Amino acid sequence: MGHGHGHSHASGPLVLPDHEARRVRFVLAAVIVPLVLAAVVGMVVLWPRGEGSPIGSRPFAAPGASLETATVTSLDVGDCRQAAASLGGSADASLLADALCARITSGAGKDLVLPVHVPTESRRVADVGDRLQVMYTPSALAGGTPYVFVDYQHQLPVAALGVVYLVLVVAVAGRRGALSVVGLLLATAVLVLFMIPALLSGRSPLAVTLVGSTTMMLVAVYVAHGISVRTTTALLGTFAGVVITVGLSLWGTGAANLTGASDETSVTLMSLVPGLSLTSLLTCGMVIAGLGVLNDVTITQASAVWELHAANPGLSRARLFTGGMRIGRDHIASTVYTLAFAYAGTALPLILTASLIDRAVVDTVLSGEIAEEVVRTLVSSIGLVLAIPVTTAIAAALCPTTAAPAPAPVPDPGPREVRRGRHSA
Repeated sequence: MGHGHGHSHASGPLVLPDHEARRVRFVLAAVIVPLVLAAVVGMVVLWPRGEGSPIGSRPFAAPGASLETATVTSLDVGDCRQAAASLGGSADASLLADALCARITSGAGKDLVLPVHVPTESRRVADVGDRLQVMYTPSALAGGTPYVFVDYQHQLPVAALGVVYLVLVVAVAGRRGALSVVGLLLATAVLVLFMIPALLSGRSPLAVTLVGSTTMMLVAVYVAHGISVRTTTALLGTFAGVVITVGLSLWGTGAANLTGASDETSVTLMSLVPGLSLTSLLTCGMVIAGLGVLNDVTITQASAVWELHAANPGLSRARLFTGGMRIGRDHIASTVYTLAFAYAGTALPLILTASLIDRAVVDTVLSGEIAEEVVRTLVSSIGLVLAIPVTTAIAAALCPTTAAPAPAPVPDPGPREVRRGRHSA
């Protein structure tokens, strides 16, 4: 920061007079430093310790069974129907009705081509060469094969998409894109290494959500965009949005009597983790789900206000706010239906299933899991809408105001100049 004003892009440094730079730094430091300290202290207090981590504590396979790999060689089980006999024992062929042939690539049957039982819904998309994860259960040999389908191996296509994503981000966005990916990885590490273990260990979901979300924002935003007035302004707006979203989600889940136990996964989780509050977990999910979009609009909104100031340093803070909100209205219009479509796409099978039931539309929309998605969308959207004026107000308050220079006075011409002007005319 130096003397004078200058135009800047969203990624460029802001040029402020020394006294304004000191004011902005002091205001931001007075707010952001306690926020950082609170996040650090919160992580230290809430970090699981002393007790064994619940992650990975439940066995995936039953005693005596093991997870193996296989590659499909034929979709016709007739090509290997008798091969299971090489493993010994008798079989009644009950598992061969929905089976295909696969070469086992690990475990006791390695390099053997054996039948693998695959459920009908998964067998429809199978093709020769597909790699599978299978469960080897010796006791299932009586059904015709000890190998039962678990899942397809997704590593190769997912890794390929990940590489394409990274290459495109770096190619299009350059260094900023690479830093954004690093910020995403660090924020994901906070989620995986802190939030998930803390929630499973019985820590307060509300406290974990606030501390974890704040830490994720600090890491992702500052790594991706750098430490600057713009990013700090956006960070404060995002944090305000998170607080609003938490408050609304707490009220919404309570007022609508949402239990968070509307699907089988949630009920299973509650039985595996005693004392876990599914209602609080639902609140946590609402906040995390809207965090990315919330941060996106606050970053853009803070940059818009500072660009307006750079284009016309003489604008008052009130004019900066109204100008910024004109841009913010477009953000609101686009991101609200973005959230709605995202949640609708996620819950599409549920919506289709509910549509088959002979029931009033209102009752269908406000029942069970669909009501949770509706509340989730509304809560995230309200937090998003309110975060935009908050961010705009913070950015406008931090912008220095410079009075527009008065126009130079026009000298009053004397009688001789007037006469000459008339003569020349």
